[in-house]
Amino acid sequence: MAEQAATTATTRTGTTSVGIDIADLKPGLGDSVHDSQRIFRSLLEIMARPGKVIDLEHDLDVPAPLDVASAAALLTLCDQDTPLWLDWIADTPPLRAYFAFHCGVPLVERSQDAAFALVSDPSSMPRFALFAQGLDQYPDRSATLVIQTESLNEGPQVMLSGPGIPEKVSLRAAGLPEWFWNDWRLNAAQFPLGVDLFLTAGRSIVGLPRTVVVET
Repeated sequence: MAEQAATTATTRTGTTSVGIDIADLKPGLGDSVHDSQRIFRSLLEIMARPGKVIDLEHDLDVPAPLDVASAAALLTLCDQDTPLWLDWIADTPPLRAYFAFHCGVPLVERSQDAAFALVSDPSSMPRFALFAQGLDQYPDRSATLVIQTESLNEGPQVMLSGPGIPEKVSLRAAGLPEWFWNDWRLNAAQFPLGVDLFLTAGRSIVGLPRTVVVET
């Protein structure tokens, strides 16, 4: 029992207590303060310059099905005050333990209750309207989605315009559902409400604030 206690921690996520086996837990950011500062600056840059794809240069050993860019973004942005929703593939004991231990983040069962959401399988993701849209008085109370794609440069081309984009910029995200960009138009049309996105593929990441207009 003493040996088990030494390798197991218990944390509370929402209303659920999760036992964490420290021996099997994947490491988080090596230098949590300085790494998170660098990653946060990168995330601000790609949200200010929508459509710009960058690589996050961080060596993370992450649990499946998480990719490095998604892990870096969520470890940086999530804390005990930002409920996180995981899709059906990502909602595994190792991944729940990973985020609970490294972020102290509460995990929620309903997408509407999340401040952040991890979508590891876009083909079965909920429509944007099923995530928090914000309120007229508090548009910042909306969800930010981290969506893992097959690639950010090998999919069907869309053209992006809007604040932070001098003219237009192309994006070629692969593996998104057919309805994705049409729903994005509806999302952008209700500004200042609506969700924001990070699309990731491996180490690569691009930011799409709700102000972005998309042409297919």
